[in-house]
Amino acid sequence: MTHLFSKPLTLAAFMALGLAGCNNSSQTTAEAPAADDATTTEAAATDTNGTLQKIKDSGTIVVGHRDSSIPFSYIADDPNQPIGYAHDLEMKVVEAVKQKLNMPDLNVRYNLITSQTRIPLVQNGTVDFECGSTTNNEERQKQVAFSNGFFEIGTRLLTKKDSGIQNFEDLKGKTLVTTAGTTSERYIRQYNDDNKMDMNIISAKDHGEAFLMLENGRADAFMMDDVLLAGEKAKAKNPDEWVIVGEPQSF
Repeated sequence: MTHLFSKPLTLAAFMALGLAGCNNSSQTTAEAPAADDATTTEAAATDTNGTLQKIKDSGTIVVGHRDSSIPFSYIADDPNQPIGYAHDLEMKVVEAVKQKLNMPDLNVRYNLITSQTRIPLVQNGTVDFECGSTTNNEERQKQVAFSNGFFEIGTRLLTKKDSGIQNFEDLKGKTLVTTAGTTSERYIRQYNDDNKMDMNIISAKDHGEAFLMLENGRADAFMMDDVLLAGEKAKAKNPDEWVIVGEPQSF
């Protein structure tokens, strides 16, 4: 999982967290060719009319954030202030941009994104960058530029302890929820078709809605990155009712 930036992008040349472009991290099973790393980074670094110039001209940096991607980027007590591990990293990027542009009073504006909108909004310049639970894979590398990865996960299942579900094979004929626009959604639909599992797959708008469907009994299991499942479990009314199970299907 990595930062996600518009492409081409001049942030690559200086960011303390780096913009290495094509480091595959979670939820991808193939290694990107090493040549792609250099090509992506060089293209981003040599562009002089990219995101940095846009930020300088507007006097504002627009930061994409999530509202329910615990523990990375989410809303807690203040509806206007995202928090989380990835958000802390975003603020480091903002400080680096201020120093690079010599604009200590640079305005920071937050823009809410979802799994479905994050890449299009970065591509069209609505947000300058986002940092969250975004899988770095070869398909997305053609659309946007990525920093180095900052965590690794496995895709697993969250379910009630007494559901009888221990692994993906136990989902046959069950109802499963996942988050729309994620690589988990694509994977589980393919898995369902290939293995004739006859699952009913529901796509929720975000992780919070997906867990609510699970909690309300509309789904038997929730498939997502294990760390995100742990975040949803932690905020449950009774966390001890829930368990993360299943052999990881991707990393």
